Amino acid sequence: MEPNEIQIDRAQTPVRLSYAENFNVAVPFIDRHPREGRGEKIAIHARAGDVTYAELAANVNRAASGFTALGLRPGDRLLMIIKDCPAFFYTFWGAIKAGVIPVPLNTLLRSDTYAFVIENSAATAFFYSPEFSAEVERALELSAHKPSHVLPTEGANSLDAVLAQASDTFEAVPSTPDSDCFWLYSSGSTGRPKGAVHRQRDMVATSVLYGVEVLGIREDDICYSEAKLFFAYGIGNALTFPLWVGATSVLNESKPGPDTSFPLIARHRPTLYYGVPTLYAAYLALFDKQKPDLSSIRACVSAGEALPPDIYQRWKAATGLDILDGIGSTEALHIFISNRHGAARPGSSGLPVPGYGARIVDDAGDDILGAGEGRLFISGPSLARCYWNNPEKTAATMVGDWFDTGDTYRRDDEGFYYYCGRTDDMMKVGGIWCSAFDIESKLIEHPAVLEAAVVGKADAESLIKPAAYVVLQAGREGDAALTAELMQFCKSRLAPYQYPRWIRFVPELPKTATGKIQRFRLRAEA
Repeated sequence: MEPNEIQIDRAQTPVRLSYAENFNVAVPFIDRHPREGRGEKIAIHARAGDVTYAELAANVNRAASGFTALGLRPGDRLLMIIKDCPAFFYTFWGAIKAGVIPVPLNTLLRSDTYAFVIENSAATAFFYSPEFSAEVERALELSAHKPSHVLPTEGANSLDAVLAQASDTFEAVPSTPDSDCFWLYSSGSTGRPKGAVHRQRDMVATSVLYGVEVLGIREDDICYSEAKLFFAYGIGNALTFPLWVGATSVLNESKPGPDTSFPLIARHRPTLYYGVPTLYAAYLALFDKQKPDLSSIRACVSAGEALPPDIYQRWKAATGLDILDGIGSTEALHIFISNRHGAARPGSSGLPVPGYGARIVDDAGDDILGAGEGRLFISGPSLARCYWNNPEKTAATMVGDWFDTGDTYRRDDEGFYYYCGRTDDMMKVGGIWCSAFDIESKLIEHPAVLEAAVVGKADAESLIKPAAYVVLQAGREGDAALTAELMQFCKSRLAPYQYPRWIRFVPELPKTATGKIQRFRLRAEA
């Protein structure tokens, strides 16, 4: 094969991917589009204006040239706290083309976490959007390690200035399919972030096996992702899948929600919409008063947290659109079990994505072949190589070719997978395993409830029982009468031991930026 070439054999089941020995993934994702006649096509719709594929390729080259001129070398880490804008694309792909390892970070974190990542990664460079300067500056003060190059994306001494002075031609630094390419730090739903090390081949695998083979993304698609680019889910939705087929991405620099998302949907008329359960629920609550025109959308996708069947059914009734729920992870880069077009099954995560394996195992590590619940292990061609500088966690969760997701699942007779909660969110009530997710799903069926999270809490006898944290619909107030009503609602619809013994009404639930409920924070309060 020629350098940077990929061969896709669809005669194989699943599709087989082969890579050239010399392989830098920026070439097939960025360089080939102008050569294939897409130079004038819009790659990105952004607040500051549209970016064509030719402009994207030129700016990626400027970034690679500029980073090299700054003295960055292959293998150096470049931290990114950059909002969803073209600069994210230029920095991410320019770094990869130059052999530098980009490390996108959650833009909603705080300085102490950034300081941890600066030290953990031993980063050489740190680029950030000016909006985040206060947290960045404080993180640098807290960190014992100091990156050599710290630049905002805009201003006099900035990434913009680097690009303006750099060449728009650059020869990709040689690499291999298995070489380290980029890192993603875990979202923090269960504690300290961990740096998942991804290889050059990983983004190709997710783009082909999920993006094309399952989702059916194509060149005429317009993609809008509520999940941000720093999140593995968002990287696939808005950065890799569209670029793989030559489609268009719509970027939202602001916090997603009706005030920012509805105008973008009206203006750009996306064909693929990627959300999270929290936003699907929030939008449904507004549809009586405000409903965007969704007629351009041919598919909706959900990930980040299991989609309750009630939300799926209400969305389908309100819009006529299925939601393709799936499960993915930072370590696997994107979705590895998913529902399919025309065959979505409410309450299920679906079937394994082609090329990925799934097992449900018991506490002894043996496969559960029947209907029992157990830990979900997955395998596939996009799994991270390791957690950076964390051999203990790597050994505990990356077992041979398999990754322990930390999720509890069951599988039905037709091979569909059903989420039963995080392993550490499960609780034994009266000696019986109880799923927090089941109780949460039932609570949000009540018309007064917008969101709910359930954790285990010790009672007066030091026995664990379910405790619920509930966010109410607008205009509803929590009181003793509603507490009793919700308890009875659950008692009448769940197994007797499953109803929440305590209900606390809260204005919002603690979450990661990707919409995952941080139950570890609620457990600390319980």
